[in-house]
Amino acid sequence: MLDRALELKAGRDRGVGGDSLAGRTVALYFERPSTRTRVSFGVGVAELGAHPLALRADELQLGRGESVGDTARILSRYLHAIVIRSASHDTVEELAAAAAVPVVNGLTPRHHPCQALADLLTLRERFGELEGVRVAYVGDGNNVARSLAILGRVAGVEVRVATPEGYELEPGVAAIDTHDPAEAAAGADALYTDVWVSMGDEADAERRRADLDPYRLDEDLLAAASDRAIALHCLPAHPGEEITEGVLYGDRSAVWDQAENRLHAQKALLELLVG
Repeated sequence: MLDRALELKAGRDRGVGGDSLAGRTVALYFERPSTRTRVSFGVGVAELGAHPLALRADELQLGRGESVGDTARILSRYLHAIVIRSASHDTVEELAAAAAVPVVNGLTPRHHPCQALADLLTLRERFGELEGVRVAYVGDGNNVARSLAILGRVAGVEVRVATPEGYELEPGVAAIDTHDPAEAAAGADALYTDVWVSMGDEADAERRRADLDPYRLDEDLLAAASDRAIALHCLPAHPGEEITEGVLYGDRSAVWDQAENRLHAQKALLELLVG
């Protein structure tokens, strides 16, 4: 999939993959605000020759009480795939269980697998290979950290996760779990962070900022990593909170390539699932 993503990226100006999903329709169903996921999937579907169909709950009978399962059964009769970004992981699992077409998790509170694909693509571009690459994730042990750790293990990437007490991933997901960001960062090839207050966490914002303050991705933490280390962030960023401006916009930032790579990785995923 990553090989194909690199081919699609290199050949984008020549229209590589432009007819691989011709005649298909892919629904983009979003319960939550989105910039990168919404735009990258919409553009990606169109560039593969398919039609992106944007849907919202208030436009469907789902918003008036029709079950998720019945919605999945009906949509499967019209569509070739469904991309869903939901506030409930259970909703995505229920949709996937009842659907007869591929269902892609565009983000839930538990997982963000498409982001992890783009992360691996970015690491592959920067380092030429994935086996043995070391990534230190610092901050909240959230959906981004979980998917990165799971997919990183499949790809041979050592993912170390440093969180405050009470913010940890479940045991055994990451290669290394620690409460010390410097320990995670030591010799790492990439340092990664995410916002401290995600959607749905607003009521606990003050406490979360206080707990996570020692886990900021700053110049000192980057200096503890390897000489070739890059900085990663899934965005949107809040400079001065989880990451400093100097790191986010500095020479060692791969954040903007990482964001672009959502498009290419997801196009390869859609080809695999739908084409």
